[in-house]
Amino acid sequence: MIVVVTGTPGAGKTTVLNKALEKVKDYVVVNYGDVMLEVAKSEGLVEHRDEMRKLPLETQRRIQKTAARKIAEMAKEKKIIVDTHCSIKTPKGYLPGLPKWVLEELKPDIIVLIEAYPEEIAGRRASDETRIRDAESVEKIKEHQEMNRAIAMAYAMFTGATVKIVENHDNKLEEAVDDLIKILE
Repeated sequence: MIVVVTGTPGAGKTTVLNKALEKVKDYVVVNYGDVMLEVAKSEGLVEHRDEMRKLPLETQRRIQKTAARKIAEMAKEKKIIVDTHCSIKTPKGYLPGLPKWVLEELKPDIIVLIEAYPEEIAGRRASDETRIRDAESVEKIKEHQEMNRAIAMAYAMFTGATVKIVENHDNKLEEAVDDLIKILE
């Protein structure tokens, strides 16, 4: 079983996932961005994660493919949750987070979108001192979430996976966690 968990930056994807995994123990979580960062750092291309989306698209694609190969090898042995983004907003537009060559390797069973209201996401991003993010309007955050929904369905059409939306609103983390647990069980 491979479950892809995605969300717009600031939606709380990793927070919901980590809380759910306190109760559901039989999955190994692989953060796709961490694997990509490991590859990019090993090649001397970046120092921190938020620099990767500014790399030339051809370089980003090559890094994605290398990371997919590494994750596909892990998935042969264990139930995997791939913690990633449906799309990455680049200066030249949205880049699919899981392009065809990645999906062909991973063959996910379920794609989960963690979402929140755009205003909530903007507030979370503003208070997150652990990341270096470009400022983005509520309308642009909404656009990104809409793009992620469309991209998730395209992934599902290509792979046969189902798509589930989990809403993670402020002060309702436990509800989002319970929804994710139901999907994983």
